[in-house]
Amino acid sequence: MIIVATAFFMLLFLGMPVGIVLGVAGMVGILDMGGGHFLAMVPDRFFSGLNLFPFLAMPFFILAGEIMNRSGLTMNLVNFAQALVGWLRGGMAHSNMLASVMFAGLTGSATADAAAFGNTLVPAMKKAGYSGPYACAVTAAGSIIGPIIPPSTLAIIYGSLMGVSIAGLFAAGIIPGLLLCLVCMCLIAATARRLNLPKDDRGPSLSRILKEFRRSLLALILPVFILASILTGITTPTEAAALAVFYALFIGVFVYRNVRLRDLYAMLARTALITGIIFLIIASASILGWWMTFNQIPQLIASGFLSISQDPHVIVGMIVAMLLFIGLFMDINAALIILAPVLAPLSLAIGLEPVHAGMIIILSLTISLMTPPVGACLFVLASVTGERIEAITRSLWPFILAQLLVLIVTAYWQPITLFIPRMLGLAN
Repeated sequence: MIIVATAFFMLLFLGMPVGIVLGVAGMVGILDMGGGHFLAMVPDRFFSGLNLFPFLAMPFFILAGEIMNRSGLTMNLVNFAQALVGWLRGGMAHSNMLASVMFAGLTGSATADAAAFGNTLVPAMKKAGYSGPYACAVTAAGSIIGPIIPPSTLAIIYGSLMGVSIAGLFAAGIIPGLLLCLVCMCLIAATARRLNLPKDDRGPSLSRILKEFRRSLLALILPVFILASILTGITTPTEAAALAVFYALFIGVFVYRNVRLRDLYAMLARTALITGIIFLIIASASILGWWMTFNQIPQLIASGFLSISQDPHVIVGMIVAMLLFIGLFMDINAALIILAPVLAPLSLAIGLEPVHAGMIIILSLTISLMTPPVGACLFVLASVTGERIEAITRSLWPFILAQLLVLIVTAYWQPITLFIPRMLGLAN
């Protein structure tokens, strides 16, 4: 175990891509088991790690988001959010949060949200009088709603690997995702005067709200359609994702007529790049995961937790603390794939419902997307806007603390995650 841990952290420290680090560490562990004949497991595990039908949903959802961005539907959502809350002090910060909720229903990706709004909303907020770091902090805090509000790529990965209902995980993420938005909007409202946040000269206008609602209706229909079709069992997540691509393409080509055939290459290339990175991590992590399972490391970790305390509340706190700590240093997709087989049995042993346990793990790792030193959303916003990560982080800490409060409430009060799944018959 020591030699595998040494190889893993040494390669990570040297800056190797996490997908390669996971695969090499797994191969080192397999070689250490006693011979080259075990290496025959490597290509088999590499393929088996990806050979799950639900994983096909991820590239489809990513492509649907790319098409929505190109067709202008994303900006329609932003304008609608601005019409709803832009008249408040700090209105653009509020609308950034609302738009993140709406955009989450299209892509399920935090980094996609951060990149899209970093290119559009952050410059607009700076022009309106917000400081650059604060505008980035608001965008980062809103972006992590993406993997919580369905469709969620993390829910697809977790559900596929652990045999938990993906539809149930999707339903479980609705209330926590809305709570993340609500606490951040409350924080913005509470600090708006002290920070002297700008206020739109225009007051609330029902006619403007209705006008922007009509313009954004085609975009608003899509997440409702995706969610309804999955939760009612009409389609699988993969089928719903494919239909989302068809819908977005139809709107962009035939309704708005601003998506051309030549645009498809760039969108497909970007989708392939993002998907390739995620799939490399999944496939490589399955090698390391097989080595851990063979050596009964999940059982050892679970026994270690239970030896410290038998109290379910204490163990839940330990699980959350460990995930937050590991998320500081590791890609969350890799962390999810490695730790889910360890923590899922432990959570069942202390009586947690599988869907609730999955949402605790997903939410804990998602918050780490905006914490240094390797928070992906921080790096995306810094590269897109030119702001320094240190400055963004200083403005971001209040939002992190507010969202940690949501995590704690979600972890210890099951109805937040299980109310909708139970109502739909998707959880016990």
